[in-house]
Amino acid sequence: MVRHPHRRNAGPAISRIGAALVLLAGIWGAGLFRYADSIPTSISQPTYKTDAIVVLTGGRGRLDEGFRLLEEGFGTRLLISGVFKGVDLKVLWDVNRQTSNSEDCCIDPGYDAEDTIGNAIEARDWMAKHGFTSLRLVTSAYHMPRAILEFEHSLPGADIVQHPVFTVYVKQARWWAWPGTTGLIVSEYNKFLMAWVRHRLRFIFSRDK
Repeated sequence: MVRHPHRRNAGPAISRIGAALVLLAGIWGAGLFRYADSIPTSISQPTYKTDAIVVLTGGRGRLDEGFRLLEEGFGTRLLISGVFKGVDLKVLWDVNRQTSNSEDCCIDPGYDAEDTIGNAIEARDWMAKHGFTSLRLVTSAYHMPRAILEFEHSLPGADIVQHPVFTVYVKQARWWAWPGTTGLIVSEYNKFLMAWVRHRLRFIFSRDK
């Protein structure tokens, strides 16, 4: 009879791998709830005025809120970051507002950004061009933690005011009871983790040089 010592010793190794996976899953799950708690539930500085307003496209109500803030004087100029190439500014305006005196002088569409990293880079270059040092960042509440991570990395010296946008379609209260919201938050959490790891690795390797 031929014995297989490697098979006999495989049990403890599999157990250790299983325990490690359970531990990682537990850490990931705890981080998910911590991330969900970090999603803003209100606008912390609703009356604070900044040099600029930056709206990130991709969610309900963001453009409308950005236009409103500009009209009410919360910033002197508005960047709409992440506009699809070929989309005219007037079309964006007409879809969200009927009339305005701000369209021609103070609104800049940004066509270069394709993701949140690109949004932050586009905003950095735009801020430098106009000499701005403070901005009100408008994006969906669930997207705000990752957006702030990228913007603080690209604009380390800027004064950034978070201006989350809330919609009835995202159920932040008891989010785990709503499959659609759960999937959205899990997706954002995973993207946040990847962004955080990317910045940490970049920082570590830059110190070694």
